[in-house]
Amino acid sequence: MGGIGKTALAVETAHQACARDWFPGGTLFVDLRGYDDDPVTADQAVLALLDALGVRGPDLPASAIRQYDAYRRLLAERRHRMLLILDNASDPAQYLPLLPGTDRHRVLITSRDRPDSLTGVRLIDLETLPPDDSAALITRALHDADDRDDRPSREPAALRELASLCGHLPLALQIAAAMLRRRRTRGIASLVTEIKEAGDAMAALDNGTRGTDQYGRSLVLRPVLETSYRRLPPDQARLLRLLSLAPGAETGTEAVAALADLDTEDALSLLEDLAAACLVTPVRADEGSDGGVRWRLHDLVRVFGVGVVAGDVGWVEEGEVARGRVLDFYVGWADAADDWLRWLPGVEVPERFGGRVEALGWLDGERSGLVAAVGWAERERFAGRAMRLAVCLGEYLEWRRYFDDWVVVGQAAVEGSRRFGDRSDEAIAWDHLGIALREAGQVEEAIEAHTRARDLHQGLGNRLREARAWHGLGIALGEAGRVEEAIKAHTRALDLYQAVGDRHGEAGTWNDLGVALEAAGRAEEAVEGYGRALEVYREFEDWYGTGGVLHNLALVHAGAGRPADARDCWLQASDAYARAGDIPEADQARTWAEQQQ
Repeated sequence: MGGIGKTALAVETAHQACARDWFPGGTLFVDLRGYDDDPVTADQAVLALLDALGVRGPDLPASAIRQYDAYRRLLAERRHRMLLILDNASDPAQYLPLLPGTDRHRVLITSRDRPDSLTGVRLIDLETLPPDDSAALITRALHDADDRDDRPSREPAALRELASLCGHLPLALQIAAAMLRRRRTRGIASLVTEIKEAGDAMAALDNGTRGTDQYGRSLVLRPVLETSYRRLPPDQARLLRLLSLAPGAETGTEAVAALADLDTEDALSLLEDLAAACLVTPVRADEGSDGGVRWRLHDLVRVFGVGVVAGDVGWVEEGEVARGRVLDFYVGWADAADDWLRWLPGVEVPERFGGRVEALGWLDGERSGLVAAVGWAERERFAGRAMRLAVCLGEYLEWRRYFDDWVVVGQAAVEGSRRFGDRSDEAIAWDHLGIALREAGQVEEAIEAHTRARDLHQGLGNRLREARAWHGLGIALGEAGRVEEAIKAHTRALDLYQAVGDRHGEAGTWNDLGVALEAAGRAEEAVEGYGRALEVYREFEDWYGTGGVLHNLALVHAGAGRPADARDCWLQASDAYARAGDIPEADQARTWAEQQQ
């Protein structure tokens, strides 16, 4: 992409190669200015190359054809190998006529576009710098100007944050270094604060520098991206604008298709075109995910795209409609994935995914986008859908133990539902936030959240959801050491579950009531509670729940000095976890069983 450091790398490579005497015939360099308004043509470039080779004035052939002939003849006659650098090409037509007619010489070409249609060309894709190298680039730039500048060593955390705000893009890092050189009496943290307060890293960097790089080019970011954007066909430009509005750092092809209202194949083709122009990056799926390719926009490209959209009223509305489409897509697919996570044998098989593993893989791949999309609940236009999405994600985030994400999702759902006065949604959001806070170790905050949910559900007369709120409150109270209150909360939850006929909810509450009773020293009553839970879980063939109850029973027996009973329970728990597909838990339970011998 623009600003990645292609020219700098090519020139540095050439310097090192020449220092090793790889090119005794010398080097030739031509800036083709491929992304300027008036790019250099091959016919213009060959004149510059001939001039560098000593052919000028009356020796210069009159026609372009004769000029190319003379150029290739000179290269063919040259005994020593040369290196030709053709910089900043935007079209193969700029450089194909300039390639030597002999394999003796070597050529380096830099471009923002991948020439995938050419053969015999080795492509080297440049990524942004790793964080350590980004920090080193700024440090080196400051030390080159003043070797007494010790700000990088004094402010290592601010240095790394500044590099991150620059997106680890070499051009942005150079600009930041230039700004720090000019403000040599101020710390790195001051620039970090300035960029954050601006809310637009690109604007802050471009407004803060007036320098040029070692090639005489202005140190500015926005024009670099504007030239790439202006060259795009309308359909690619539209997709880039919409992709800049997508939630999350990476987006799956199907989600992009929903965003742009395209079928998947058309979206994939356009994404590949944008990747060839180095404006998006295809990302291989992580191991264990759904296997699809995801697409990443560099942070500064995203900022640029958002700015382009904001400058046109029609594009702003198009973007809002696109956000609604991708939110609908996420709600539908997350709901289907959530059905798989909650599915029990004997219940109708959910649609869409081929099983729980596939559903988890999709959720893993889209997690950042899903979590970010819930944040749209703060806008009335999206509040209801974002709230439904938040509810769909709770089970998954608990499965994967992404508790920080779960808290973020819960807080966004609460704020969105409160802002727009939906008391039912607010009650559900408080309950889910309570579970997330409890899992994140924020027990007192969890108690408050579940209490709010309970009170709202009571007022609305929803006894099932009130039961769930009492259940969550009981768990949180138990973890806070308020055991007697926890027992009362679980008992109330049991009464409500039994009244509405939710036997699976009743089983979970019996299990957690057993935990509270055990903590209160009422072990025999705890065993009875676990037994009631076990009976229902086995009836539903909920093997994960069965394994959890058997684990709790094993602990009771082990604490009471009954190792044989504890061993038997852990072996049964291992079998149950294995049937549920949780092999790590199965192995752990079997290990505990062996320790009882």
